Amino acid sequence: MSVRIDVTGLRPERIAVVPSPLAELGMALHALSEPGHHPGLQGWATGVTPRLDPHLADRMCEADFLWRTTFSDLFLPYAGIPGRSALPGATLAEELDQLDKLTDEQFVDAALEFTCALPYEGPGPDTLSDPALQHRALELAAARGPQQVRFSRRLLDDPPQIRAWLRQFLEDCDEAFFAETWSRLRHQLAADARHKTDLLRHKGLAEAVASVSPAMALDESTRTITVDKLGQGRTSTGDGGLLLVPTSLGWPHLMVLHRYGWQPVLHYPVGSPELSAPSSLEQLTLRMTALSHPVRMRICRSLARSAFTTGELAQVNGMTAPEISRHLGVLKKAGLITTRRRGRYVLHQLDVTVVARLGSDFLEGILR
Repeated sequence: MSVRIDVTGLRPERIAVVPSPLAELGMALHALSEPGHHPGLQGWATGVTPRLDPHLADRMCEADFLWRTTFSDLFLPYAGIPGRSALPGATLAEELDQLDKLTDEQFVDAALEFTCALPYEGPGPDTLSDPALQHRALELAAARGPQQVRFSRRLLDDPPQIRAWLRQFLEDCDEAFFAETWSRLRHQLAADARHKTDLLRHKGLAEAVASVSPAMALDESTRTITVDKLGQGRTSTGDGGLLLVPTSLGWPHLMVLHRYGWQPVLHYPVGSPELSAPSSLEQLTLRMTALSHPVRMRICRSLARSAFTTGELAQVNGMTAPEISRHLGVLKKAGLITTRRRGRYVLHQLDVTVVARLGSDFLEGILR
């Protein structure tokens, strides 16, 4: 599974790497609402939460479906501005002005994307003009609790009122905690943006994409950027541009805005704490499938303690050597074991470092 962006005909000057204060505020709200997604930010979240005004904390819960479980496109409003070439603003105020430029239809559909299951990659009816979609949105909101139902109903009944509410809420968050946070983060993000821009100018898009994440690659022959994710999607830059937006608070999330009619955006984390390149989702699937078999689990138990030959494993497990060889082949293909020759014997051993990473690799894969 993957998300693909067709960049055929994309001119170099239409590619921009630009930090976004509004996108970073969205990630800050997400990290405060779902600290389990971001163990590296627990110290920051612990410092911010006790200082929040109780009224602001209550409002933070009121529309948290926009940032708790995922990341609404409303935090990347420049992508929806006609022309598909607008850049993020230099300040939060400028980006809130860009948010105001979205039509009510764009605003409502982006806000209800995850509760209304609207078409994302192609044209379709907008919620404000379709009573059936409104009914579905409220039905699905009900599964998430009365608070989301109330907010969704207010959004459908009076979009301008909710738009004003959201802008005021984000401005209050900026005053309460985000301005201080942004003043520290923006220098790192600006430095990363300069580095990626230099790569674009001197090495080309393929090199820049590869530097964003090992989970991304550009196929020069098809002019397609592929992002390895547990999900499928497709878009194209067309006659618009491509935005790369770095985030300091976003790891492990690597997000792709591929909404129909909007400029594609790659929202990527910088300063990721992983020790090495993350496994591909295909490799992760191979490893988890390999470990799901009870016989291979027993083999791994032996190989975690010492190196064994195929014959020794067959004797320990009461199986034939060919049966053990087949299981070892699955484990080796998944990259879970190493082999070495000692004279006429071939010894197998579990790669404990790889297995130890499976937990973090799995978490990163499903949150990517």
